[in-house]
Amino acid sequence: MSAGVELDRVTVRFGEFTAVDNATLDIKGGEFFSFLGPSGCGKTTILRTVSGFLEPSEGNVRIGGQDMSGIGPNKRPTALIFQNLALFPLMSVAENITYGLRVRGIDKSARKKKADELLELIALPGQGDKLVSELSGGQKQRVAIARALAVQPKVLLLDEPLSALDLKLRQHMRAELRSIQQKVGITFIYITHDQGEALTMSDRIAVMSDGIIQQVGDGKAVYDEPATAFVASFVGENNPFVGKVTRADSGYALLDTEVGQLRGRNPKGLKVGDSAILFVRPESARLGQGAADTTFTSTVNNVAFEGNMTHVYLEGVGKKDIAVSVGRGANVSIPSPHETAQVSYDADLGLVLPEGMLARE
Repeated sequence: MSAGVELDRVTVRFGEFTAVDNATLDIKGGEFFSFLGPSGCGKTTILRTVSGFLEPSEGNVRIGGQDMSGIGPNKRPTALIFQNLALFPLMSVAENITYGLRVRGIDKSARKKKADELLELIALPGQGDKLVSELSGGQKQRVAIARALAVQPKVLLLDEPLSALDLKLRQHMRAELRSIQQKVGITFIYITHDQGEALTMSDRIAVMSDGIIQQVGDGKAVYDEPATAFVASFVGENNPFVGKVTRADSGYALLDTEVGQLRGRNPKGLKVGDSAILFVRPESARLGQGAADTTFTSTVNNVAFEGNMTHVYLEGVGKKDIAVSVGRGANVSIPSPHETAQVSYDADLGLVLPEGMLARE
């Protein structure tokens, strides 16, 4: 059984510092929901507020429609998986899984039955007698999930549980986590700074910066239709071109930038004279001539071959290079460093947004 989680104008302050500022959203029961943002943006503070380890300075948290004000973490229908997992090294796998049940006074036979059920769920059948030290990193992750599920929470809270794993194992565990969530059907609230994790696992994502929720949407929405300059620059790679709007018509805007006049979609309805940023993703850019208002010329600084893609980095404005990603099957001549190259893009793939804070490199 799952429960929805509502944040109603939640603000959390530590002295003069505001960690979370007026967060309002509705997480549906049974949803895999992720908070995505850089370190220090407030996402873990939100998780601790939902779990009851912190009380909001203002606003309310509701779980399953019930106001959680004054209800401690041990009384909430939640379970929390910490970043370091916090498994007990001197206990067996089964004892770790059923620890919460033992604390609640559940008898031994019922604990064993539940351990066996959960070991099947996490694809570790018959391994309950092993010590935690005998498990791989991925297996330990699964045991931590099983231990949290043993107490039958309505909401499972996960604080960057994959961050300590190597890349291949993280990618494997993404699929494992999503599969487990779909099998048990309870609400998962996941904290991460890793865009790949959020995009591949989540039903919806809240992108945060400096305590503020910048955008909430599914992975496709936050990637293809970012609401702010921060989201556009944080979720995936993006090339920003800063300038002033010189023309706006038919849903498009033309910007005067330091590499020339460039055109893109104008979903925010910016007007002539507005400060703006045009974003073009590396995979949306191509080498070669295009329309006059979607083509510019620059000098190649570096070329990086990455198997299925070749990344061409050209001289940009300031310290940030302009990136163009070329697929292996593309019939394109790759320029060499110090050569001059033309770069173009389709105006429908250029996105014009109001000028604002960009994600830090």
